[in-house]
Amino acid sequence: MPRYEYRCRTCGDTFELSRPMAESAAPAACPAGHDDTVKLLSTVAVGGAAQAPAAAPRAGGGGGGGGCCGGGCCG
Repeated sequence: MPRYEYRCRTCGDTFELSRPMAESAAPAACPAGHDDTVKLLSTVAVGGAAQAPAAAPRAGGGGGGGGCCGGGCCG
């Protein structure tokens, strides 16, 4: 179940709630009981190193051609 982050406009408290996606826009009371809250936009940070895919072997034994049409003339 996704977690959503909210901020209370009355006391400034930030809190999270786990709720179904269908209820993500439903009002949420802060833990202190205030009803004036706003759902915050969550961001996702992704880390790691990207690697280029390995070159695919050419059909037909290698050699010659290439180009945008698989070895033929695009002219």
